[in-house]
Amino acid sequence: MPSTISRFLPDDAATSALGAELADSLVPGDLVILNGDLGAGKTALARAIIRTLGNDATMDVPSPTFALVQPYDSTKAPILHADLYRLGDPREIDELGLLDNPAAIVLVEWSERAPELVDAATVVVDLAIPAGGEGRSVSVTRR
Repeated sequence: MPSTISRFLPDDAATSALGAELADSLVPGDLVILNGDLGAGKTALARAIIRTLGNDATMDVPSPTFALVQPYDSTKAPILHADLYRLGDPREIDELGLLDNPAAIVLVEWSERAPELVDAATVVVDLAIPAGGEGRSVSVTRR
């Protein structure tokens, strides 16, 4: 049975705190979908998750927009951070190897470009900028 939490994140510190909380709850094999418009905080949340899993608050975590996939190591599991915004065709997803390692924790931005990933997700994070533009609204569903 899916479980969902919803909250308001007033600032970047709250987004980072949620990322740390999510990182602690992730297990090897989790596929995390990060949904939201441009600027909603998908990459900021992914950075916080990766830094927590990597046990390094200052780790350089670039956006994978141009590389499409950035790999990271952690003591919990290998991590893959993908940004599918530039994916030309959903069939290209197989070439990225996102599901090749069943022990990896995979974070995916712009997943709507690869519907099979959405179907396989174990955690779905929906981020939105509320009216007025301050903070972020977030809901996290574990399937």
